[in-house]
Amino acid sequence: MPARLAVPAGLAIGCALDALFGDPSRRHPVALFGRAAGALERRLYADDRRSGAVFAAAAVVPLTAAAFVVDRAATRRPVVRAGLVAAATWAALGGCSLRRAGAAIESRVRAGDLVGARQLIPTLCGRDPQSLDLDGVTRAAVESLAENTSDAVVGPLVWGALAGLPGVVGYRAVNTLDAMVGHRTPRYARFGTASARLDDFANLAPARLTGAITLAAAPAVGGDAAAGWRAWRADAPRHPSPNAGVCEATAAGVLDLQLGGPTVYAGRTELRPVLGSGRRPGVGDIARAARLSRAVQLGALAVCATAAALLPDGAGA
Repeated sequence: MPARLAVPAGLAIGCALDALFGDPSRRHPVALFGRAAGALERRLYADDRRSGAVFAAAAVVPLTAAAFVVDRAATRRPVVRAGLVAAATWAALGGCSLRRAGAAIESRVRAGDLVGARQLIPTLCGRDPQSLDLDGVTRAAVESLAENTSDAVVGPLVWGALAGLPGVVGYRAVNTLDAMVGHRTPRYARFGTASARLDDFANLAPARLTGAITLAAAPAVGGDAAAGWRAWRADAPRHPSPNAGVCEATAAGVLDLQLGGPTVYAGRTELRPVLGSGRRPGVGDIARAARLSRAVQLGALAVCATAAALLPDGAGA
């Protein structure tokens, strides 16, 4: 295998493993990292931003540095390097699990099983399930499928294309820390700031690539790319997240939906801006959002694998 193709091949194999098998069923590397980060948090926690920055650095830098060393050692062994990138990509991606969770929630909503649908909401997002009726569950599922396509799918591919193995590993570490401590709760309002800001930076490019591919994939779901572009320009800047707003607004426009509104996290209500100008989402829109997520993953793989192969001195070299 030519050295230049090691990273593109690894990204493609990792995507194929995710599509075939979903997340590893035992000893998931991300779960292991989460437990280690949780132990580190207990040692370093203090209610201030400096301690949070030390925690983020201590959790991310050693792991990413180790991945860099391993990646460099495999530079002259492209088959080994491709295997390492494939394994990391498989562990980092969550596209299959994301769509499975959406399908399971759709099944509960169709059956009118509010209790069962609420129980599944934590598999997609951190909203307070008890605050949701069936319409709220449906909206949460569609919004989470749109947002998490960037976090769970496009982000690892972008950083893998840019930096190979350490890019995939470092991105997933940053994203995991944000999920753990990046919330605006009393405990993490200051301690989680560094992790949240680092995640915002890491997702600037992936979110915008997600938006662009969502527009390109609109015909695959019978969507309207022009409406998606209008929603991106008009509505995304009003979202509190610089990245989630792009993904959710573009998907809302493409799918002719209206997303946003009051959103409850652990008893704390956020008034999210309205995204898109269509109808409120119905149960069938969960499957449409899942199909759109799949199309975006395939598009992101094509873009990122090509970019990795073409980078003269980058990840693919």
